[in-house]
Amino acid sequence: MTSGNGPAAGPRRSTAAGTGPPAVAEDRPGRAVETGMPASAKVPPSARPGGPVLSARAALRRYALVTGLTWFPPGLMMSSMVLLMAARGLDLGQVGAASAIFAAVVVVLELPTGGLADVLGRRVVLAASALVSVAALTTLALATSWWMFAAASVLKGVARALSSGPAQAWYVDTLHAAEGPGADLKPGLSRGEATASISLCAATLIGGCLPLLLPGGLVAPMIAAAVAAGVLFAVVLVALPEPPRPRPTLGGVLRDVPPTIGAGLRLAVRDRGLNRLLLVAFAAGVALSSIELLTPGRLAQLTGRLESGSSAYALVIAAGFAASGAGSWAAPRAARLLGGPVRAAVTGGVAAAAALAGLAASVALSGTAGIVAAGAAYVAMFAALGVAEVMRVEMMHRRVGPGRRATLMSVDSLQLQFGGMAAGLGLGALAARSGPAPAWAVAAGLVLPSVLLYLRLPPAADPE
Repeated sequence: MTSGNGPAAGPRRSTAAGTGPPAVAEDRPGRAVETGMPASAKVPPSARPGGPVLSARAALRRYALVTGLTWFPPGLMMSSMVLLMAARGLDLGQVGAASAIFAAVVVVLELPTGGLADVLGRRVVLAASALVSVAALTTLALATSWWMFAAASVLKGVARALSSGPAQAWYVDTLHAAEGPGADLKPGLSRGEATASISLCAATLIGGCLPLLLPGGLVAPMIAAAVAAGVLFAVVLVALPEPPRPRPTLGGVLRDVPPTIGAGLRLAVRDRGLNRLLLVAFAAGVALSSIELLTPGRLAQLTGRLESGSSAYALVIAAGFAASGAGSWAAPRAARLLGGPVRAAVTGGVAAAAALAGLAASVALSGTAGIVAAGAAYVAMFAALGVAEVMRVEMMHRRVGPGRRATLMSVDSLQLQFGGMAAGLGLGALAARSGPAPAWAVAAGLVLPSVLLYLRLPPAADPE
């Protein structure tokens, strides 16, 4: 989970448990409120008459492929983006402002784009996201002023909003069509989160090495990421089959999307348990944005050069993403060992807060010891969030029907971006004045109490 460049740990990237305590068991999988929904959004695409029917195994393979490719471009640029801004004259406050613009764009567009995915189809929206990513990364590579970086942040925000949710919604709908609404979501969701983390790990390592290996320095990862986004566009068009849809008109889209958004918002507000699960994403957004914003500069300070700082950050964040993948993969077993998804989610949240506190404490170290301490904190935090996020996402999916699943994922990403925007503005300013340690300590202090939101979750809201 990341606030924008990584999975919603997964990152958001950035992003879910079987049988749990009574509060979770009462979520009544498969029940959904369909009143007032557009006709095109009431039935999952793969379950509509004439639509393609994939096996659960085939759906999982395609979901994992698309998820991995979705997070590869952000991984390539992650270790170099902040340092590229610094190399072209931006100070930490301006970098934080650009990050906040990204988050603000996602906040504005999350719900409309989620509604579009429920009305127009998952594949169309994901393909559009890939094309906008190509434009965003190209702009980032060419940027020489704050305004150009701000424009790149706007385009990145559009791409992120378009991509948040459709692939996962496609997989859950397809799995339900193949095995019924009671299908166990844990294995598939954990596989998706693990694939995203592995993709980010590999891409971050590659992106961190490119400035040292290719001409162009810190620009090389941006160009490579733009190429990878083009590959994603081609794969999405063939890997996510959906049934033929009536050709949408502008009037039809404008007519159908608002009711879809409204229904999703009403559910999030009316369902108190879902509301609490969504609030957890805000705290995660603050934590993840704080490390994305502040760690590259900290490591550049420890190594003495921007390029070597980029490579060090690539190693550290890659280790974190590998740990996130391991945590996501182990999440179903963790739920069994700890006695249910709620206990697993709480344990993961507490461990993540402790790791953030350790990251703050590592500022007292210098040289290799500081880099190793930061890496250890990353590994612990991302592994813990990997477990917690799988639990949380499955809890949410079991409280919503297919007609609003992509919209729910957009609401979830919206909360993550609210947290990222708050961190970009507030913690960025705090770090510019007092250094990264107080900012990371504040983030840890927010994540720790957020685990209380998992306790005694009320049952899912009754249909209207």
